Amino acid sequence: MTDSPPTRAPKKMDKKHCAGCHNDFYNGNNPLGVSECWSLKTAKLIKRKAVHIDQRPPWNQKAETYPSCYILDRHVFVKPEQVR
Repeated sequence: MTDSPPTRAPKKMDKKHCAGCHNDFYNGNNPLGVSECWSLKTAKLIKRKAVHIDQRPPWNQKAETYPSCYILDRHVFVKPEQVR
C-alpha cells in the first residue's frame, strides 16, 4: 500500500464563478428574463491560464481556477504547464 496525498474535493460550480465571463449576461443579468446560462449545469472548475491574444510567449502567469466554459474577451485558455 502506498501513501498518496489526500485528494481535494472539487469546488461546486456556482453562478459566482461566472463573474467576468462573457456569458454571465445570461445568469439573470439581462432584461430578457433569462435566469441561468445554458452551460452552468455541466461546467466544471478547472485550472488553466488565461492568455491575452496580444501576449507573446513565454506565458509565465500562474494558472487559476476557471469554469470549463468560461469565455474571457480577447483571451485564450491554455493548460497550466503551457508556456508557448
